[in-house]
Amino acid sequence: MNGNQRMYKAKLKLYSCVLLSTLSVGGGIVTNAAWAAETGSVPAMAQTEASDQQAEALFDRIFKGWVSRSPTFQSYLGIKTDYDKWDDMSEAFSEESLRIAKADLQDLLALDASRLSASNQLSYQLMQQQLEAQIEDYRWRHYDYPVNQMFGVHSGTPSLLINQHSIDNVKDAEAYISRLNGVPALFDQLIEQLALRAEKGVIPPRFVFPKVIQSSRNIITGKPFGGEEDSALLADFSAKVAAAEIPEARKTALIAEANKALLTSVKPAYEKLIAYLADQEKRADDKAGVWKFPDGDAFYANALRRTTTTDMSAEEIYQLGLKEVARIHDDMRAIMRQVKFKGDLQAFFTFMREDKQFYYPETEEGKQAYLQKATALIDDMKANLPKLFMTLPKADLKVKAVEPFREQEAGKAFYEAPALEGDRPGLYYANLYKMSEMPIYEMDALAYHEGIPGHHMQISISQELDNLPTFRKFGDYTAYIEGWGLYSELLPKEMGFYQDPYADFGRLSMELWRACRLVVDTGIHAKRWTREQAIDYLAENTPNARGDVVRSIERYIVMPGQATAYKIGMLKFQSLRQKAKQELGEKFDIREYHDIVLRDGAVPLNVLDGLVTDWIDHKKRDVLAKEKEALQDGKS
Repeated sequence: MNGNQRMYKAKLKLYSCVLLSTLSVGGGIVTNAAWAAETGSVPAMAQTEASDQQAEALFDRIFKGWVSRSPTFQSYLGIKTDYDKWDDMSEAFSEESLRIAKADLQDLLALDASRLSASNQLSYQLMQQQLEAQIEDYRWRHYDYPVNQMFGVHSGTPSLLINQHSIDNVKDAEAYISRLNGVPALFDQLIEQLALRAEKGVIPPRFVFPKVIQSSRNIITGKPFGGEEDSALLADFSAKVAAAEIPEARKTALIAEANKALLTSVKPAYEKLIAYLADQEKRADDKAGVWKFPDGDAFYANALRRTTTTDMSAEEIYQLGLKEVARIHDDMRAIMRQVKFKGDLQAFFTFMREDKQFYYPETEEGKQAYLQKATALIDDMKANLPKLFMTLPKADLKVKAVEPFREQEAGKAFYEAPALEGDRPGLYYANLYKMSEMPIYEMDALAYHEGIPGHHMQISISQELDNLPTFRKFGDYTAYIEGWGLYSELLPKEMGFYQDPYADFGRLSMELWRACRLVVDTGIHAKRWTREQAIDYLAENTPNARGDVVRSIERYIVMPGQATAYKIGMLKFQSLRQKAKQELGEKFDIREYHDIVLRDGAVPLNVLDGLVTDWIDHKKRDVLAKEKEALQDGKS
């Protein structure tokens, strides 16, 4: 995900970062019920049931508290309770959130975890560490860029309205208009937050400002602001109102109200933000890494722990990246020999980057062809999922192009989860702004990563699990989520996909990209590389287009540590599977392995390790028990 807000998807949404804080490293691994029973640690059934009910009620209360404090997160979940409001970005709100987190932690610690079932012990551990991380990270609350070229309030505001705010009736339309009229107050809080960061020396690098200013201007371009075409927001509102079951006269009145709100609220709010950003740009420098912040090295070390859920240092991650880059380069040379290419690896990169056979044309027809092929890849994989998985997602998956208003700044692809109620499918977004940066040979791996068996498989299943507390269905553990996405690029190869060697090269090029991230992210933020140094490294070691390289390095600059999660997570999924295969031999079932790693939702990598190890031990005991039983039956 990228960039999304993994990007990311989340997870990468600015509005949900407080709600879904990442997990701190540490704590023991909770074992399964079978192991607990053997060691005599399971309490009496009645005590367990009562304690579980108490714990589950607390988990539910805490999660509902998070949701109730974020109208935008409510919209993301398909809840319309505060449909006319925006999130509170004030310092007072942050302070109150801290107090609530401390009180919630005390309530949690008052429970006796030893009396809980194994599943709820794991939930207890995850909740405890989430709350502890939120409390500990309060000191770093100003160490980010609330407005940047990847995401932020300036782009997240229209994006939420367009993608999450549905209009089914007059009330929904009026809530949309209220949100339009609420933009000035929201942006005033945003400017206040930017000023607080500036006082601490946390100002985005200079290159960020022209991009976010242009993105902001795009929102107030078109009718009713001027021009012939409707602006993105007016077009969205008008289309939704037209499709709703609302009397025609009321539709006309609503659209007139929206026009007024856009002119009198949205336009001046964006103009004020643009003016502030233009002034702040004068104070910006070209230093790329967070080492320039006060205590920047400590902040980055913390960011790596949160992102990877490991204790790996920046130097260890850097060295791992160099090792993986060298290995993947060797695999690429093998493909060069397979297709009988004459020349070195750099020449092959140039060939893959420039030969027109690998790209759709820069036309609407080319974009539609890409979307159709991506949809076909997804549909083909859907039919093959039962070969690899015991549990399949109920929510559907659709392929969609990134909207024009944000395509210039967005990452090349990202995933957006379905609504909890099932009335909105999961979305695989492909950025078709420049077809020259969306090579055909990467289509397969990209669809598998963002769609299935990647993010849609993992996130949808997590949301649909009935046995998990709701908060665990939205665990924002980047190393797990993005590690699964990257692992999902490799998985189809083991099923016989990627028969075209160029498509297999595309898979390797995407894995190489993630390996290079380990090098450039730590290079920028720990080794004090310049933006240009990082760009040169990525350009020299990958086949990607120059524009893709520049945009990606700029992403890593404004999202410190996030890009390291993919490869570290993938390696963990691979190593755990290899461990299971070695220890279980012919008893290993890949469908069962995937069920184990997905059935508890997203978890930190250290917890994932424990869950898989536990499963292996349980399987071994089952095998021994059956062999012993068979031996006894033979003797009788």
